[in-house]
Amino acid sequence: MHPEIGRKSGKDKNDKYKGIPLTVIKRLPRYQRFLSELAAKEVERISSRELAAKMKITASQLRQDLSLFGSFGQQGYGYRVNYLLDEINQILGLSNRTTMVLIGAGHLGRAIANYDNFSKRGFIIEALFDNDPQVIGSTINNLIVKDIKDLGKHLKEAPAEIGVICTPAGVAQEIADLLVQFGIKGIWNFAPVSLKIPEQVHVEHVHIGESLMILSFQIQQQE
Repeated sequence: MHPEIGRKSGKDKNDKYKGIPLTVIKRLPRYQRFLSELAAKEVERISSRELAAKMKITASQLRQDLSLFGSFGQQGYGYRVNYLLDEINQILGLSNRTTMVLIGAGHLGRAIANYDNFSKRGFIIEALFDNDPQVIGSTINNLIVKDIKDLGKHLKEAPAEIGVICTPAGVAQEIADLLVQFGIKGIWNFAPVSLKIPEQVHVEHVHIGESLMILSFQIQQQE
């Protein structure tokens, strides 16, 4: 560790960084992505101004964001890229192996299951499930699609942390309830419906159609 750069300043890792605004937390993956790109180019250090420019935020905002998690830089020196990347990876839990199950092996589910960058970042899809007899038994990225009826049995024998829902909206809540029942800690929901989930289980909704509508609006406004 560089002598001018301190470790986290009194922040208890067990408090899960309570009270930090969600808007700041949502910027962390972008920090991680830009720092990963810099590390791949063997860039050793970067100033807050340069990193903020990549993020399209101000340098003061960047420093404020990072100060909520600890002390990572030194005035006049900037940030060591690999060090800051390692720290953000730890904050995001990317230093650990996170197991996932995916329900709904249609076109979207197949695309997610075949995306190798998840495993590179420690997110391991261990099992796929569907209710279509023509899909059950097929192989996707070296995983055999299992019958959804076996989801509970599988989670009892091999607990997972995240459930990925790629089903139609009509069955998503039922699947979510089953995932919660068998101990899933987080749900990544691609179904176009809001789920009712207990407070102790975290859910991230990904509304692809809504993102496209926002992009369309922005284009129309520009024109």
